[in-house]
Formats: sequence, C-alpha cells, structure tokens
Amino acid sequence: MNSSKTAENHVNSAQIDGFEATRQAILPKALEMAAFDGWTATMLDAAAREAGFSQNLRATVRTAFPAGVIDLIAYWSGLCDEEMRAAMAAPEFAGLKIREKVTFAVRARIDVLRPHKEAARRAAACLALPPHAARGAKLAWATSDAIWRGLDDKSTDFNFYSKRAILTGVWTSTFARWLADDSEDEAATHAFLDARIENVMQIEKLKAKLRKTGFDPSAPIAFLARLRYRPARESAQSNPAREGAQADMPREGA
Repeated sequence: MNSSKTAENHVNSAQIDGFEATRQAILPKALEMAAFDGWTATMLDAAAREAGFSQNLRATVRTAFPAGVIDLIAYWSGLCDEEMRAAMAAPEFAGLKIREKVTFAVRARIDVLRPHKEAARRAAACLALPPHAARGAKLAWATSDAIWRGLDDKSTDFNFYSKRAILTGVWTSTFARWLADDSEDEAATHAFLDARIENVMQIEKLKAKLRKTGFDPSAPIAFLARLRYRPARESAQSNPAREGAQADMPREGA
C-alpha cells in the first residue's frame, strides 16, 4: 500500500531537499518551451537558463532533477495532483455522490492541465517511450491514489489496489481522450468520462450481486496467494513422503 507515493509526499520531499525554489523557478519556463520543443535535456537547460541559473547550469539541473526531464514531468504531475486535491476540498464537494466525486476529481485534474495542454501532450508522448513507461505508470497510479485519498478511502485490503487500478484506467483513458478533444466545451471528453464511470459502476453492481450469492470477487486472488505461499504445516501434510524422509534422517550428535 505504501509503494505508491502520494502527490503530497512528493511535494513535501521536494521542499525538504532545499531545491523547491529552484524547481518552482524552472517549471514555468519549461512549460512554455516544452509546448514547442518537447521534453528534452536541451529544453531543460534552456528553461534553467531563462530562470536565471546560467552559472553552474549543469550542476543546478542535475541536483534539482537528477533524472532530467522525467523528474521535471513528475514534479509537475505532483503539483497538479495537489491542485486537484485542493479543488476537492471545496465545501460543495462533500455533498456529492461517490460517482459525482470521482467525476469532479478527474475534471479538476484536467482543469489544472488545460492552460498547458500542448506541454501535457508532449509529456504524455515522452512518458509513452519504453524507457519512461514505468515512470508514467507510477504517475498515473499516484493521481488515482490522490483521488481516492481525497475521497477519504479507508480500504486496506484487496480493494485498496483494485480501486486504484480501475481508476487509473479511467484517468489515463479520459486524459488521452481529452488530448484528442479540440472542442471548446470538451463535451466529447465529458461524455467519455461519464461512460467510463458508468462502466465502473456496473462492475461494482456485479460485484455486489456476487457477494450476495456468497462469492467474494477478491477470493480468487487470496486463493492464488495461498497456493503460492502455503503454510509450513499444510505443505508438510501435503508431502508426507518428504516429512517421513526428514524423520528418518539421523540427528546431529546421535
């Protein structure tokens, strides 16, 4: 459960290392340039130079963003998650139904990206490259985790992972649809998101029906885990020949 860092932890760790001001100065310049030049090392150097870090340029960039532009994208994503969480703290949010809250959160996340849509498009293309795909998946997971934490999700069992996995699919597919939506009102994106939320609700209804029959949808996972990690006593009982062979072995000192 702790393998995924929330956006809040991401931003706080940036503040602790002492380079938050540097990152804050470079990011706006990078967003302007990335829309035209893409997320490259050259762009990052130029953004740092424009932000006033001409002296010790390479040392500054390497210290603030050790992994280069991928760290810069991750930093931006963490800040976007934080802005989304702030929007979710609005008084009217508490009175919404769960599906309305999820819809609100995903739309809020897109709202944060909207002023820099082309930079977001270029960032998505960068994260889709094989060397960066794992990092992109982690950032998408972090966004869905931030949404569920904003919904005050208390799950700690299999549901913790299933909720985030499903929402990650909703978020990434809606984000991709938004990138392709050039309409002013983004009606196509909103309709797409509503359809994905409806799909999720149908899955939850099916799971509820299965539970009424006495079948737990998460049981197969637990069953497979039990097969993989059987208790020692059960393992010994399932292999009496091995247990007998161990019993016939001479004890040390006998």
